[in-house]
Amino acid sequence: MPTVPVVVIVGRPNVGKSTLFNALTRTRDALVADMPGVTRDRIYGRVEDESRNFILVDTGGLDDADDEIMVAARHQTRQAIEEADLVVLLTDARAGILPADHDIAALLRVTGKPVIHAVNKTDGLDTDMALAEASELGLGQVWALAASHRRGIQALQKEIVSRLPAQAVSRAAGLEEDDELCLTFIGRPNAGKSTLMNRFLGEQRALATPVAGTTRDPVRASVERDDVRYRLVDTAGVRRRLGSHRGIERLSSIKALQAIEQAHVVCLVCDALEGITEQDARLAGHVIEAGRGLVIAVNKWDAVDDEGRKAVLTQAAERLEFARFAPLAVISALHGSGLGELTDAVEHVFEAATREMSTGALTRVLRDAIQAHPPPMVQRRMPRLRYAHMGGRFPTLIVIHGSRTAGIADQYKRYLVNVIRKHFELTGIPVRLAFREGDNPYAGRRSRRRPGQPSSRKKR
Repeated sequence: MPTVPVVVIVGRPNVGKSTLFNALTRTRDALVADMPGVTRDRIYGRVEDESRNFILVDTGGLDDADDEIMVAARHQTRQAIEEADLVVLLTDARAGILPADHDIAALLRVTGKPVIHAVNKTDGLDTDMALAEASELGLGQVWALAASHRRGIQALQKEIVSRLPAQAVSRAAGLEEDDELCLTFIGRPNAGKSTLMNRFLGEQRALATPVAGTTRDPVRASVERDDVRYRLVDTAGVRRRLGSHRGIERLSSIKALQAIEQAHVVCLVCDALEGITEQDARLAGHVIEAGRGLVIAVNKWDAVDDEGRKAVLTQAAERLEFARFAPLAVISALHGSGLGELTDAVEHVFEAATREMSTGALTRVLRDAIQAHPPPMVQRRMPRLRYAHMGGRFPTLIVIHGSRTAGIADQYKRYLVNVIRKHFELTGIPVRLAFREGDNPYAGRRSRRRPGQPSSRKKR
C-alpha cells in the first residue's frame, strides 16, 4: 500500500527553516524568532498540492554546539533524515556558505537521500551571486528564496513535488475502488485504541496493555461485520510534543499520520478519564486537513461518574467545536458497550463520503442557498454563482462555477458548506469548496452570445 511521502527541512540554526515550514504548510505552527536554536523538537505539518500531498518536517539546526539540549536536537534531526523520502537543505545567503554547511552536505551525501538545495534570505541581494556561492556545495541546482516574503516558495514546492518518489502517489482516486472500508484508529497513548480494535475483531490481535506506547508500528487486520468488510489499522499513540521522546516513538508518529492519509474513515479515540485535550483537537485537525471521514469515540465511559461525563461532553463541545459535524459515540472498549453505535456511525460516515451528488441536485441546492442569503457585494458588485458539481472524494470537493468569486468571504463559504452538508446529510465528512470563473457549459450557445450579436432564432 503506497504511503504519503515525508519531506524534511534541515540546515544550520537561524537560516529560516521554520519560516519556510510555515510558508509551505500555510500555517504558523513552527515558532519563528530571530535567534538560533528556537526549534528543538521536530514539528510535523501537511502540504497540499494540486497533484501530490506530503508530510513536511521542520527540524532543529545541525551545528557543533555542546549544549545538552542542542545535542538532542541534532540527534532528532538525524533521525528525521532517516525517515525522509526527500530532504530540503536550507542555507543563508546573507551569512554565505560556512564550514557547517559543508558538513551537513557531506552528511546528506552519506545517507543517499535525494536533496534539494535552497538558499534563503536572498531579498535585497544579488541573486546570481548568492546562487553562485551556494552552488559550491555541489548539490545540483540551487533555488533562491525569500521565505519571509513567500518569494520562490511556489517554484520550490513544484520542484519538491516533481522529486517525490513515484510509488508514493496519492490514493485519493484508489480509495473509492477498494472493496473494504478502511478504518484507522488514532489517539493519544493509552486511550484504548488497541483494545477497541480487538473488540472489533473479536480476538486479541493488537497488543493491549496499561503501559502507554505499547503499539509502535501500525497493526492491520481485516474483518467482516454485518456484511461490511473492514480493513482496520491500529496506530501508535501520538504525543503532544512529537520530538520529545525516543526515536522509535517519533517514527511511530509519522506512520500514524501516514495511516490517516490512507483511511476512508478515522476513529479518534479519546480518554474519558483524562478528558478532551488539545492534542485530541490537533489530531482531529489532521484528519480534517486530510479530508477523511471522522468519528469521535470517547472511551472508558464506564469509569467516569455523572459529573465527569458532563465535563467531558462540555470539553468536547468546546475543544472540538470545529469538528461538530463529526458524530460522537461514548464507549467502553474493554466491555464492548457502545460498539454498535460506533459501528453505525462509521458506516454512516462512509456512506456519506461515497454518496453521489448530481450536478443538477447540487446546482438546485446552491440556487436555493443564494436565494435565501445572497453573497455579500465584492467591490460594489454581486458575485454570480451559476452551477455546482462534484470535484472528487476523500476529500469531498464541490466545484462552484461563476464570476467574481475571488472576493467571496470565508463566512459565506462556510454558509454554503453547511447548507450542502445539511441537504445531503454529509455527517462526519469535511467538505471543501473550489471556485472557478467561466461560462456555464450547460447553458447552451445563446448564453455565450456577445452583446450586439444578432440572435440566431428566426423571426415569426
